Amino acid sequence: MNKADYYITQQISHILKHGYKDENPRPKYADGTPAFTYSVNGNFRTYDLSKGEFPITTLRPIAWKSAIKEILWIYQDQSNDLNMLRDKYGVNYWNEWESKDIPNTIGVRYGEIVRRHNLMNNLLDGLINDPFGRRHIIDLYQYTDMNESDGLNPCAFCTIWNVRNDAGIRYLDLSLIQRSGDLMAASCSGVNEVQYAALLMMVARHCGYEAGTLYHYVANEQIYSRHTEQANEMLKRFEKNDLEYMLGYIDYKHPKLILNPDKTNFYDFTIDDFTMEDYEPTTPQLKLELGI
Repeated sequence: MNKADYYITQQISHILKHGYKDENPRPKYADGTPAFTYSVNGNFRTYDLSKGEFPITTLRPIAWKSAIKEILWIYQDQSNDLNMLRDKYGVNYWNEWESKDIPNTIGVRYGEIVRRHNLMNNLLDGLINDPFGRRHIIDLYQYTDMNESDGLNPCAFCTIWNVRNDAGIRYLDLSLIQRSGDLMAASCSGVNEVQYAALLMMVARHCGYEAGTLYHYVANEQIYSRHTEQANEMLKRFEKNDLEYMLGYIDYKHPKLILNPDKTNFYDFTIDDFTMEDYEPTTPQLKLELGI
């Protein structure tokens, strides 16, 4: 079992046992029912990519390519255009959050914030020219900009980048701060951690560093009321796999995301430059109804 599997099962157990039910939730399910959650505050996880600790669970299939495509749309294309996301990348799940104020977009959010403030170029230049500086930050939670339109406020909104020297090797570490995390659908060992690990790999390569540790802090992490059955199924899968491993029936594999060694420029990477090795998730997939 990999580190990501341990994390997600620990967090599921913790939330199911200690989580509090929210009141008057903003999200609703597609049928209009309020999407209540069971939440805990202050979750924290670390993955050292240089030691093979990649943040993807094997307890259900994760759409890792779609996750990385979304991050390319935000930080490479610096776009909020839903048509681009659909046509260029084939990703449709953002359609539910289309802005009423600026149709065919997600409003002044995410990639549009990156573009307006030249955040990505400033980060890359800063990491190269002042590697040990402590001000390498991308903050997507810009109130003035977001007030221009409706839209889902960024969940994973702040990244802090630090270079360290370890035995003559420079590693780039990334701290990701997330205000709210849907544990089962995205935040833990899933889409959010996969995509920011990929972003760390791309930025490190561009700047000439090795990808180091991803630190992930989630201020409020939750399991939706209609995800509890699936959460318990994840726990059962973990216990079954762990037992089969102890009996010698299966061997644990540690998934690895590989970045094309021939590419170095951040803006040149495409989804085809990523391959996932030793990833054999448990099936069937679990259906997770989203709170919108």
